[in-house]
Amino acid sequence: MKTPDIFYVEDDTDYAFFMQTAVSEVKDSLNLTIVEDGTEALRRLQSFEESKIKPKLILLDLNLPGLSGIDLLKIIRDIPFLRSTPVILFSTSDNPDDVKACMEFGANAYLTKPDGYDNLVKCVHSVHDFWFNQHLRLN
Repeated sequence: MKTPDIFYVEDDTDYAFFMQTAVSEVKDSLNLTIVEDGTEALRRLQSFEESKIKPKLILLDLNLPGLSGIDLLKIIRDIPFLRSTPVILFSTSDNPDDVKACMEFGANAYLTKPDGYDNLVKCVHSVHDFWFNQHLRLN
């Protein structure tokens, strides 16, 4: 099992496709793993722990089938092996209550999904630049 640079949980297959394309455009050597369901994401994260494989960054959609993004966040923060892994909530919601709840449960950041592909590429570029170039813990 190859270690994902970015572990992305997203149930919208079209948006996941655009994200895959945007990540490739920003840096084609990044390994992006996409899971469509919160329950399946938890299973995969637990298998990472068993294999001692840790993603460098976890992106969670807020509204997912199975477990929600916030439920996954809570569980991730309770898994010692993954506790230090940066988690970004990446959602269409810009509701301040959602943002506040996610930050209180340990999200490193909360980003509202941008409109349009060009804006998504800019967003991915910014995330990559900060979390993979500026934030030394990931290097």
